Amino acid sequence: MLKIIKGIKKGSKPEVIEPPPGPNGPSDVTVNHASRSAIPPAQLTHVKSQAIGRTSAPQTSVIEVTPLLKDVPVSERHVLFIRKVNMCSVMFDFSDALKKVKEKEIKRQNLEELVDLVRSGSSKMNEIMQQEMVDMISVNIFRSLPPAAYENTGAIDGDPEEDDMYLEPSWPHLQLVYELLLRYVVSPDTDTKVSKRFIDHSFVLNLLDLFDSEDQREREYLKTILHRVYGKFMVHRPLVRKAINNIFFRFIFETERHPGLGDLLEILASIINGLAVPMKEEYKLFLVRVLIPLHKAKFINYYHQQLSYCITQLVEKDYRLANIVIRGLLKYWPVSNGTKEILFLGELEEVLDVTQPAEFQCCMVPLFRQVGRCINSPNFQVAERALFWWNNEHTVDLIAQYRDVILPIIFEPLEKNVQGHWNQAINGLSSNVRKMFIEMDADLFEECSNQFLEKEAIVNHMREQRDLNWKKLESIASEPG
Repeated sequence: MLKIIKGIKKGSKPEVIEPPPGPNGPSDVTVNHASRSAIPPAQLTHVKSQAIGRTSAPQTSVIEVTPLLKDVPVSERHVLFIRKVNMCSVMFDFSDALKKVKEKEIKRQNLEELVDLVRSGSSKMNEIMQQEMVDMISVNIFRSLPPAAYENTGAIDGDPEEDDMYLEPSWPHLQLVYELLLRYVVSPDTDTKVSKRFIDHSFVLNLLDLFDSEDQREREYLKTILHRVYGKFMVHRPLVRKAINNIFFRFIFETERHPGLGDLLEILASIINGLAVPMKEEYKLFLVRVLIPLHKAKFINYYHQQLSYCITQLVEKDYRLANIVIRGLLKYWPVSNGTKEILFLGELEEVLDVTQPAEFQCCMVPLFRQVGRCINSPNFQVAERALFWWNNEHTVDLIAQYRDVILPIIFEPLEKNVQGHWNQAINGLSSNVRKMFIEMDADLFEECSNQFLEKEAIVNHMREQRDLNWKKLESIASEPG
């Protein structure tokens, strides 16, 4: 995780970097954005073209060594700052490590200096400088992402775990650009009234598009930055939630592929954690339309932990949602995927931990019918995970309150396990659960046992009758015509 950004030390007074004096003031500054004209509009959707008093110029930037900002007079720092930002806007080809080594190193040093400048808070940037810096950041980070590993191979249902991990070759520079953006967003010197002109809706939407990057290092920065933007810029909050919803919808109904889904869910978990109660209807719809349908994806294990946390947080905020969640999970229950079944059973147990008896009563019948099927699963890990529910004190309390409904449902699966499950551990666990029910209500257990024996007798009689009928048919068929 990224370190907490420290503020300005007490006693140090920031120096304001002013534009150089001139007949027309700041508007005489001409800025050359070398890399902007070379980037197609389709690849760069958020490069602004209307900075204050700025005119466009051809690609004439020269990458050269310049003095440090702290080593020049205050009156010259504005021009030098713009010059350094302009050089940092030049893009390089990092696929060839031996190409333009000197220029790349100069850019890296300039980026480090800008990061230190914003981090220390030793110099206050005016509006023009902030605009130029954000434009430079946009040029560097808003780019076309390479095809995903599964797109290169053409595999549709490939396992993401088997895909090669992608590492962005330009990361030595890109990391510094992200660090600069992060320091700028969290700096106490950054006035949201001014910076929201540059960190606008388009900028935020482009940040969200970058979560499709397969480089985990980049997504970690994006996650931290977007979380800080959400906390600092209230004007962006509805947009962020709506845009994340759209990403999820595309994942659910179209692609089922998105490397940053877990990171986006972490951001949402933080948002949900800070919600006031009673919650808005928006979040209940989000639960029904987005979070629950996310369970149907094949590779849910890559984001299930974050998804489960979001759902549990919502149920904690409003316990009445428990019934909706449990029925939703049952709707998307996997048919032949033991790994997903184990995840679902674990999530249900977490939801039951925050479920009240009234909501439990509404869904306990379909819930324990499914649990009964899991108890009888030939996959011993699924059966084991289901039987582990009886190790949870809160779950056992709920079961005990409604044992007259639950025990008749799961008595038969338990008996079948005890009598003939292939795994000895499952036999033992099933026997332990039987003992717990006997201690809860011996009379009810005996009644269920008698009903089970009667049912077994009827089934055996029907089987014998069927065998007898077949023998009669065979006898008739064997008689000579």
